[in-house]
Amino acid sequence: MSPRLANISGEQAVKALKRLGFEVLRQRGSHITLQKQTQKGTVGCVVPMHRTLAIGTLHNILQQAHITSEEFLSHL
Repeated sequence: MSPRLANISGEQAVKALKRLGFEVLRQRGSHITLQKQTQKGTVGCVVPMHRTLAIGTLHNILQQAHITSEEFLSHL
């Protein structure tokens, strides 16, 4: 993974996911649920709105969303 991923906030992650076509479904506490309709079905992910996301947390968000780190970084 790129070192730039280590300094991403929850807000920046949500903005990048929105640029990738995700829509905010709901928010519960400090966690935002996003989803996107694809040809293979609905893809969703949950993003905690923390000041800085842990690298493992961000990796799991990208796995849930079926997005590569390079694709994510290009939409920051």
